[in-house]
Amino acid sequence: MSDTLERIDKMKVMVNSVAHLVDMDNEENKKYMDRVKMNQLQNLLHDALISTEHVKQCAIIRRKDSSLRASSVGFNLNSEQIQKFIDAFKDPPRTREEGIYFDNNNYKCVRADKNSIYAKCDKIGVVMVKTITLLIMGTYNENMYPSVCVEAVEKLADYFKEKGK
Repeated sequence: MSDTLERIDKMKVMVNSVAHLVDMDNEENKKYMDRVKMNQLQNLLHDALISTEHVKQCAIIRRKDSSLRASSVGFNLNSEQIQKFIDAFKDPPRTREEGIYFDNNNYKCVRADKNSIYAKCDKIGVVMVKTITLLIMGTYNENMYPSVCVEAVEKLADYFKEKGK
């Protein structure tokens, strides 16, 4: 009998430790769910982009609040840089003409339209694709094929577009 009561007490402790997750209005739960979503997005970035071995670094940015939703390991973007990327889509002809300054390099635009921006600097480059709510970006280096990077980033963007994101 005491074994059964002990197990019941342990189960109560376990239930209480996760009960707050059921309350969707709980602020702590929202933070937890944001971390879970970010982790899922990071896994998606790795599986869809980094694993191609033709995307060096990548990120998912939410356009409405210019927030970094996920990025590959070690890839950090500041809020000013994120805003510049988002603004680059507002005037594609100007972006094509002026290029993009990123990571201490001036990148010449190869393509800039309302949905995609491809830019390069010598043998390195950046690919950005806009979806309904997000901006997906990836970079490549001299040992990678730009076309594979473009295809991977565009396909991931298509996936989010199909999901209404």
